[in-house]
Amino acid sequence: MRALHHQQFLKLHQAGSLLLLPNAWDAASARIFEASGAPAVATSSASLAWACGYADGGALPPEELLHAVGNITRVLKAPLTVDMEDGYSADPDEVGRLAAALAAKGAVGINIEDGSDAPELLAGKIGAIRAALKGTPLFINARTDVYLRRLKVQGSPAQASIERLKLYQAAGADGAFVPGLTALPEVEEICTAVKMPLNLMAMPGLPPMAALQAAGVQRLSVGPAPFQVAYEHAKTSVEALLKQDLAPLLGPKLDYSAMNTLLSADR
Repeated sequence: MRALHHQQFLKLHQAGSLLLLPNAWDAASARIFEASGAPAVATSSASLAWACGYADGGALPPEELLHAVGNITRVLKAPLTVDMEDGYSADPDEVGRLAAALAAKGAVGINIEDGSDAPELLAGKIGAIRAALKGTPLFINARTDVYLRRLKVQGSPAQASIERLKLYQAAGADGAFVPGLTALPEVEEICTAVKMPLNLMAMPGLPPMAALQAAGVQRLSVGPAPFQVAYEHAKTSVEALLKQDLAPLLGPKLDYSAMNTLLSADR
């Protein structure tokens, strides 16, 4: 089944249309997104960490990540790709072992980021992941944070991103992820120079999806936005309850029976 999922996931990057990836944080959210029509599901590292009771930014214990991913793949039929931040270690071999463990849990892809570290470190981690996988297919989406973190780099942010992404591709990456990139000319520049599917993250200022697709973008994810939307609604509903207003909690919501059916063992 995992090999089939991997092939499905690869084809979604080659379909000629923009792959829209919702980012889940647990089994229930992943299953809801799949039932809503998502051809594949991603995790958001921030959302999953929050759901497990940890802050984003490397605080999530790897065993908690593996447990959460196992819960998701147990209920999901669609391919799953997992954001593993920077691999939760500066040791490439440890990162490689964690990526292999995620693949064993059923993940067909991962995101892994460079953050503020030297790009050579991420290249080493990608190489170690390929070695640890021992031929097991896994779509490695290499993320550079030049734009998101506004890193100080030589040359333009686009050129620095291109140099990093080419390094990551040579190390074994399959995809390029540049969160924070929104300017269409720079999107086009990176798409032309980097021969990997380009993944952007939805955020204010992003051009229309049709323009992104025309520029060569092949994948769009949404990060922690679904979690934030859902939990903001929960927060305001409970705030209303504490003011003796039941209306938000008794209004439109997911149907109990439908949700139970989605997670039933014999679905």
